[in-house]
Amino acid sequence: MKLLNFIGGEWIEDNSLQTMPVINPANGEQLGTIPLSTKFQVELAAQKAKEAQKQWALVPAPKRADYLYEIAFKLKEKKEHLAQILTKEMGKVIEEARGEVQEGIDMALYMAAEGRRLFGETVPSELPNKFAMSVRAPIGVAGLITPWNFPIAIATWKSFPALVAGNTVIWKPSNETPFMAYELAKIFEEVGLPPGVVNVVFGSGPTVGTAIVEHPDIRVISFTGSTTTGSKVAELGGKHLKKVSLEMGGKNAVIVMDDANLDLALEGILWSAFGTAGQRCTACSRVIVHKNVKQELENRLVEATKQLTIGDGLDPSVKVGPVINKAALEKINHYVQIGKQQGANLLIGGEILSEGELSKGYYYAPTIFTDVEATSILAQEEIFGPVISIIEVSSLEEAIEVNNGVKFGLSSSIFSQDINKIFKAQQLLDTGIVYVNAGTTGAEIHLPFGGTKGTGNGHRDSGQAALDVYTEWKSIYVDYSGKLQRAQIDNNA
Repeated sequence: MKLLNFIGGEWIEDNSLQTMPVINPANGEQLGTIPLSTKFQVELAAQKAKEAQKQWALVPAPKRADYLYEIAFKLKEKKEHLAQILTKEMGKVIEEARGEVQEGIDMALYMAAEGRRLFGETVPSELPNKFAMSVRAPIGVAGLITPWNFPIAIATWKSFPALVAGNTVIWKPSNETPFMAYELAKIFEEVGLPPGVVNVVFGSGPTVGTAIVEHPDIRVISFTGSTTTGSKVAELGGKHLKKVSLEMGGKNAVIVMDDANLDLALEGILWSAFGTAGQRCTACSRVIVHKNVKQELENRLVEATKQLTIGDGLDPSVKVGPVINKAALEKINHYVQIGKQQGANLLIGGEILSEGELSKGYYYAPTIFTDVEATSILAQEEIFGPVISIIEVSSLEEAIEVNNGVKFGLSSSIFSQDINKIFKAQQLLDTGIVYVNAGTTGAEIHLPFGGTKGTGNGHRDSGQAALDVYTEWKSIYVDYSGKLQRAQIDNNA
């Protein structure tokens, strides 16, 4: 299938553009092609989005929200269809794909409700016969750059708050997972979203992504991806004085104290580390375990990992699917070799799987290292694959220090039965998300999502905090005294 750009409410065919294939990572089959757009397509999309935004901003927010309700109903109606496509193009197992579509449904309903809120503030004026308030105002055109690992969830985190706030959108999805963008654009079309309100432009990051960040009419940029690329987006966006929201990497840890429920910790670690084949920014990459329970936890993890079924995510019995492409396989394997060289003890895995049907796709064995040094490359850098590093500690204080001793700050977790330890940990762990007696994944859409340090730049996706990315605060003063009143001067006692 040949996918087309969606610009100004139309599917634009341009045979002059080069194309690239879309590959199913489970079996290497080609699913279709996408156009490699140029700066020209971004320019056209920006023009259409800017024109549409003038009228879209005048639509009352509750009416804008009505479109999101319709989108939610469409997503629910097509949930299984979308989940099947998601698994084919991204590789995650089907139960995870269904969960991701549900996240899009939840976000549509949540942000639709914000259409009747979008709260500002009224405050007393310091002068008589004067009214003071603040309101949220749309910024204009929003440029969204989204990754392949959550191709519909992250797109809805960004687009729905942008739309309900009165902005229009230009969206560059990942080249690895364009079909979810195509399906979502079709839904926008089906619900009658006005032409130009949402535009989808396929293409490379260096060409299309850069053009979006540099375009003068695109005033806010929301990016999710690697820290390296995000830093470049921040630099380029800052040069053009744009609001830039970044959600980047993680090196997330599960802390297991000696009083932890090890059965529960085992489940949380396995799901966080090997769900989505470790390809989550919130994936558990480090297990920081108290020395008193280290050996027992290791033994349980190894035995449980042996039981994991690996294969095509469309098979409901499969628990671990492929990684996204060959480059990802090679990157993961590169880090595993570094771990071996630096003296970490490999307990299980550590290899590319290439036997039988697995040889057709991109599969990496779920991998566990132990006796990992907290400062080693294996324990410091984001691998983005199914690899766990076990780090031994002797106390809660040491565990917190190890957790915080990386350049990222997205998600952390602690398993303990001691309420004092729990409250101390949730205060001192320096991540944007903290879980207690759960793994490092499982964020809900009504709370802010994002992190500190190398993970982000202070903004958040999801929850009401997402509205801060796509709105400007406007302060309004209404003086009905009939005379000029000068604040800080005429009220000076």
